[in-house]
Amino acid sequence: MRALLTPEIARGMGIVLLRPGADLMPIFTSGRVLVELPPASMTHLPSGAVPAARQPLAEDSALSGFFSNEHVIRVAGGMPSLERWLMKQEGGCQYSLGDWHHEELTTFRHEPGAIRVCWHCDNVLRGQHTQRLAEIVTSNVVAWVIAMARCALGFDDSHTLTLPELCWWALREEVTHALPDSITRRALRLPAEPIQSVTREIDLVPSLPVTEILRAKAGRAGAAAKCRNNETPQAGQDEQPQLLALKVDPESPESYMLRPKRRRWENPKYTRWVKQQPCACCGKPADDPHHIIGYGMSGMGTKAHDLFVIPLCRAHHNELHADTVAFEEKYGSQLELIFRFLDRALATGVLA
Repeated sequence: MRALLTPEIARGMGIVLLRPGADLMPIFTSGRVLVELPPASMTHLPSGAVPAARQPLAEDSALSGFFSNEHVIRVAGGMPSLERWLMKQEGGCQYSLGDWHHEELTTFRHEPGAIRVCWHCDNVLRGQHTQRLAEIVTSNVVAWVIAMARCALGFDDSHTLTLPELCWWALREEVTHALPDSITRRALRLPAEPIQSVTREIDLVPSLPVTEILRAKAGRAGAAAKCRNNETPQAGQDEQPQLLALKVDPESPESYMLRPKRRRWENPKYTRWVKQQPCACCGKPADDPHHIIGYGMSGMGTKAHDLFVIPLCRAHHNELHADTVAFEEKYGSQLELIFRFLDRALATGVLA
């Protein structure tokens, strides 16, 4: 507690008299007190208790989303802490419904926080959602978060919390993701606007289509494999293998049968490509194209179509076959892995 008092000086006796009043007497009951000249910012204040420092951050509209963020409210102490803080503040009912208010006070919650009201206003307002209530509640949340951050950093109510201090508190509490970009730029003294690109759209040079890039890579990989195996391409053979193309036949002969015999789709070219991709679990070079097991995709004497394969290194392939349930709990279901892999194959033009 601090006080701004006007002294009465008895110069002849060397005595200074102060009249603090009953509310400020506790200042003088704990022993020594600090006496200093008031700063220029207090010249307009009347004698009596010095009010808490003004917090300009509470008036910064750019921070409104940060203060009302659910993660920020949780690390500041949560709703119970906000309600206890409200009951300790001076003043009565925060919402005026008339000239009369009940002497007992309580709190009720309203997005995004809580408000302190008397019992009479509580009975009338509880369950309502109005703009005025939201403004009062938002003001309460902002003041409370600033107070909690200030206390956590070791400052009393005479300290004005600065933006760098607020950002440091957010870093300590791991809620920096809730800070707006404009606020972080201001705290780091970066330009308010991001640096614009100096490259004109007319200067951009388009690259080759992704299918052409993949076709060239596949050709080089095939040539390298033939060199390792001491093979030479036959006359007229295309040294750059074409990418896999799927054809659609909505009127296949089997589609007219009542119980069509299962015809397994095979494509060694596609499985060889799958084998050359990174392992779906660890990203290391794959060793095997794993055909999905279970989910109705395999059976006695058969296995899933060559389309339903995922690249796996030897270690993860053995781990999957050793315990499928444990593997899927650790790396995700085979359906998730095949879905992501097929999506990549379609997106990159391997399946076209």
